[in-house]
Amino acid sequence: MKIISDIGIQIPEIYLPAKKIDPSKWAVIACDQFTSEPEYWQDAEKIVGDAPSALRITFPEVYLEQPGAERRIQSIQAAMKEYMAQRVLEPRDGFIYVERSVAGKTRKGLMLCLDLERYDYHKGSSSLIRATEGTIEERLPPRMKIREGAQLELPHILVLIDDPQQTVIEPLRAAKTQFETLYDFELMLGSGRLSGYAVSAEFESKIVEALRALANPQTFAAKYDIDPSLPVLLFAMGDGNHSLATAKAIWEKIKPQVGMEHPARYALVEIENVHDDGLEFEPIHRVLFNLKQDLFAALEKRFGANFSYAETASAEEMIKRVNAGTGAKQSIGLVGGGKKFGVIEIANPSSNLAAGTIQAFLDEFLKNGGAEKIDYVHGADVVERLALQPGNAGFYLAGIHKSELFKTVILDGALPRKTFSMGEAREKRFYMEARKIA
Repeated sequence: MKIISDIGIQIPEIYLPAKKIDPSKWAVIACDQFTSEPEYWQDAEKIVGDAPSALRITFPEVYLEQPGAERRIQSIQAAMKEYMAQRVLEPRDGFIYVERSVAGKTRKGLMLCLDLERYDYHKGSSSLIRATEGTIEERLPPRMKIREGAQLELPHILVLIDDPQQTVIEPLRAAKTQFETLYDFELMLGSGRLSGYAVSAEFESKIVEALRALANPQTFAAKYDIDPSLPVLLFAMGDGNHSLATAKAIWEKIKPQVGMEHPARYALVEIENVHDDGLEFEPIHRVLFNLKQDLFAALEKRFGANFSYAETASAEEMIKRVNAGTGAKQSIGLVGGGKKFGVIEIANPSSNLAAGTIQAFLDEFLKNGGAEKIDYVHGADVVERLALQPGNAGFYLAGIHKSELFKTVILDGALPRKTFSMGEAREKRFYMEARKIA
């Protein structure tokens, strides 16, 4: 394991399923997906059966609020020890180049470790590694319980670099025929194909130098036309914001006891180039379940004369109007809530992004007992299916353009939480690689 401290990375030792293990049963989707669709996880259970699987050593959030959470955590930690003892997982040193092909697109990534000493998820952070959305610290304790005492970490964290000249990851695709293929298989339940390649020592040094070039303060300032004194942002969170924040919180907690050389100082992630043609930013929509109060009355009370609503004839018309929204007013689609489809417009909004404006309202609405719960979902079809169920309501949001991300975070700080997603639910990262953290 090599540490390159100036750019905050480690070239890690990564554990992969042994060749005797069926990778299509081993790999499962990120735990924070399909949280309102338990049938997805039931299908995953049927596919896995009794086979060794990452499903046994991760905690799908669909079960997070159900009874038996403590038992599940104990079972996860026991399974980790069992898998290591039985050599279900075997180690190898070095970067791994990853390709994920789904829905006609191929994303390219690189597995490495980030130094949590160079990461700060708090508002106003100017660290080398930064959150791109607000971190809800109350969400960390249950996740910390899962990670505390765990022997392994399995990441679904995707971190972005801003590399318009494609100097870090893209050269690996051209050279992958020179690399050993570590895995190449179809993922379960229509999530495409995953391939991984062992990056050679020759390319390790090229990757490090390319990252160093991106982190050069003069190059950084010129790229964004900003003051050269502003701190460099090299790595920006894409997916898994709360997972990396959990790793950071655990590290800060144990650091005084274990010292600075402990493996928990680092977190295994996949980095991707925000300019990758296969990477798309998708909006994250909101669904309220079991409304207890009049949603329209609450909207009118909150926004007053700045609020207007117009029905649309179909979901397609609603989506078209929201996606085309320009000007001073923010457009948000509304599904259900006593209506069918329509578009809310809010003048003089409180946030630069519609996600921030509506989220502030929803936080207050939920705090006042307006609905039983909220979920954050991907895909207009999921919003429609869930929000049109009796007593529910959904908010459809347009996405932000990925080219705006880095400069927005540099100048304005973290975006409102749940502003964007890197792809829809089935395109999310699968747990495949693991790393020892204890």
